[in-house]
Amino acid sequence: QVHIVESGGGMAQPGGSLRLSCKTPRLITSTFNTYTVGWYRQAPGKQRELVATKTYDGITNYGDSVKGRFTISRDNSRKAVTLQMNNLKPEDTAVYYCTLFRGPPPPGAVPQGDWGQGTQVTVAS
Repeated sequence: QVHIVESGGGMAQPGGSLRLSCKTPRLITSTFNTYTVGWYRQAPGKQRELVATKTYDGITNYGDSVKGRFTISRDNSRKAVTLQMNNLKPEDTAVYYCTLFRGPPPPGAVPQGDWGQGTQVTVAS
């Protein structure tokens, strides 16, 4: 079980920005570098969905609804992942989860990996 610590989130107005961070303080760097990292989100009454992922060698994948607005980055030396969210919309309101996993999940499925506790993002005017 990977210990994942999330921070950031909160409230923003439509069109605003937020930044989420995720750290894995108990992993050694070489182990962190073997994982794909990512963010998923879950709104009330909905299934958990892909926001963004990034492999150890830099390949990114974004959910269709966030393309062009959100950016995922990873700092392998700090064993950290960030999600910069710009031009936020009310439909971005959800609990956001950081995850580390190995191997891509089946299409439409969530990864079988380790998950953070989640952080709430609320977008409202």
